Amino acid sequence: MVRQTRVRVLLMALSLLLAGSFALAGPASAVIGGARSGYGPWAVRMLVDGRPACTGTAVAPQWILSASHCFFEQGQPVADKRISFRVGSLDVRKGTTVRPLPGKRAGSARADMMLIKVPPLKIPTARLATAPVRVGQTVRQYGWGATCTGDENSCQSPVLKQSDLRVVRPDDSRCAGFTAPGGSDFCMEKVSGIPAGGDSGGPVMSVGPRGTETLLGVFDGSDRERIAEAGGIAGELAWIRSVVGK
Repeated sequence: MVRQTRVRVLLMALSLLLAGSFALAGPASAVIGGARSGYGPWAVRMLVDGRPACTGTAVAPQWILSASHCFFEQGQPVADKRISFRVGSLDVRKGTTVRPLPGKRAGSARADMMLIKVPPLKIPTARLATAPVRVGQTVRQYGWGATCTGDENSCQSPVLKQSDLRVVRPDDSRCAGFTAPGGSDFCMEKVSGIPAGGDSGGPVMSVGPRGTETLLGVFDGSDRERIAEAGGIAGELAWIRSVVGK
């Protein structure tokens, strides 16, 4: 059974994909109540038909990891020729465009994750977590998504932004409908900012000195106010390595 939160997030992703056009502009503050990021070389912006859609992470020289729901529209796969990625800059207007290699996607059977093969990337790749997140751990989410509530199409950020969140127990009552004990996702509460539409598929990283961060999760949903969820990397590590050959 598809959980209610999956439906909400999928509908938001579809609204972004189907929107005729919207300005690539947003306030200097980013996420919803978060901050502009000065770092994130492995972060990737996904576009569909040239319009911002989701976020992703470079995890190997030819592989980008994002959320599976970003690649479906009205229940049908989005054609490879409609997809592009902007890489190599925190400002989506300045990055380099790369496109998926046709027919080279792999989706996880357990989590809301998709691996997409592209031509060789000339950007750093994220280190993958080998252990699950800890309750109470502070994590940092990155993305180019909405910086406002309401019409999220109108406030997609042109620059990478970030929010800090804290991991909470999967059985926390606030996480009902988002995560469940034993599931592939972990639950987070807002510390500073909350991710929203357009951030889906983006990296949830450990917090540490630049260059030491570890990719802990793939953001895949939030209530836009206080709670967010992400698919755990450690639980999908064997699958990721089997696809990318790491």
